[in-house]
Amino acid sequence: MERKDFETWLDNISVTFLSLTDLQKNETLDHLISLSGAVQLRHLSNNLETLLKRDFLKLLPLELSFYLLKWLDPQTLLTCCLVSKQWNKVISACTEVWQTACKNLGWQIDDSVQDSLHWKKVYLKAILRMKQLEDHEAFETSSLIGHSARVYALYYKDGLLCTGSDDLSAKLWDVSTGQCVYGIQTHTCAAVKFDEQKLVTGSFDNTVACWEWSSGARTQHFRGHTGAVFSVDYSDELDILVVLQKCKVKSLLHSPGDYILLSADKYEIKIWPIGREINCKCLKTLSVSEDRSICLQPRLHFDGKYIVCSSALGLYQWDFASYDILRVIKTPEVANLALLGFGDVFALLFDNHYLYIMDLRTESLISRWPLPEYRKSKRGSSFLAGEASWLNGLDGHNDTGLVFATSMPDHSIHLVLWKEHC
Repeated sequence: MERKDFETWLDNISVTFLSLTDLQKNETLDHLISLSGAVQLRHLSNNLETLLKRDFLKLLPLELSFYLLKWLDPQTLLTCCLVSKQWNKVISACTEVWQTACKNLGWQIDDSVQDSLHWKKVYLKAILRMKQLEDHEAFETSSLIGHSARVYALYYKDGLLCTGSDDLSAKLWDVSTGQCVYGIQTHTCAAVKFDEQKLVTGSFDNTVACWEWSSGARTQHFRGHTGAVFSVDYSDELDILVVLQKCKVKSLLHSPGDYILLSADKYEIKIWPIGREINCKCLKTLSVSEDRSICLQPRLHFDGKYIVCSSALGLYQWDFASYDILRVIKTPEVANLALLGFGDVFALLFDNHYLYIMDLRTESLISRWPLPEYRKSKRGSSFLAGEASWLNGLDGHNDTGLVFATSMPDHSIHLVLWKEHC
């Protein structure tokens, strides 16, 4: 058939084909396929693959591919990564998708990281850590053994834990290795603070002393108290004896930069200014019940913007600018939780049996860890929280080291540590 006649025939048959029903079109195609030879079938196969299996991630501009990927959930995207190397490369490089996924898990985002493949790796690490928290498998325990009498004083800083005991000694421990870095003879210790060179102790003998770690020598001795000293602090600045929290918000009663002192009893929190006045007046008194029917737990969180305290009903959070109660986070499944730490994303709480992590976005307890029968002191606490930066959001690096430490009846120190990433 001549080319011109073929084109005329093809136009006529095309018009007729378009007028058929779908069933008639299918029967026509089936008949044509049955009449086709090997060359025609190979041609049909090659063209069908192009028509039916178009790789839109390969054909579309990268910006459009990223826009489409944003509509998929992370688990679907991980499945899509298995389709081909090309899909895995494009999906892994979609920074915004993986950053959003990490944020939704409560992880901190460092926008300065330029590596386009970085955030998918972070997400995979994040999802594993969150799964460990949900399965109550994110922590591990360890013990520090070395004291021969009650350990009352604990203080943690930068991976080091200081312990003061009734055996007239103080020890400095490397939490990551469990090794004792320094051990010196002291008086009985009710409170301890330290830096790289020195140790300051408050004692049940009513005195305060300063010691040198390297030699164990007592360099200063302060007398004057008539009872045991349960709190000590110091600074290298001569005009600052106690480091206090600075206010970060403005209100009618204070300005940013003002030093603020908080005190609390079983029913009230009092806010005091720190100035040059000898007789300071209380700025504000906060309470959760006018009739004193609700008791407060004796641990406060104050970061300059918010005050948080635990009670029998749950966590109370006040806005420091207005003194209004922002929210009450109730924990009906567990009562009388004590507050250890409070951040932007997580809170760390405990009772006599468990250590708890609360997701503050959902106000739900997402993980718990069993605690042994630790020593409960009537005069304050023989326990403390460890690293706190993760409370503002995990980042893949701050979920390491000490979470919680408490002294035990056998004079050892029980540690709860983050389990290392797999």
